[in-house]
Amino acid sequence: MPSQINADECISCGACAAECPNEAISQGDASYVVDTSKCDDCKANNGDSLCAATCPVSAISKE
Repeated sequence: MPSQINADECISCGACAAECPNEAISQGDASYVVDTSKCDDCKANNGDSLCAATCPVSAISKE
């Protein structure tokens, strides 16, 4: 299940995009967004989403 960014909580800092090994996160209109076709919830990291661990405001969760 791909990660999702809560636009209301996102502060657009870019920390999540820098951590994403699949380049699945990009700047959207109001916040960062996850391209669900690229997101694999960091399978190489045992399913622990690197983006969620990096987000300073906990705006990222699994769908």
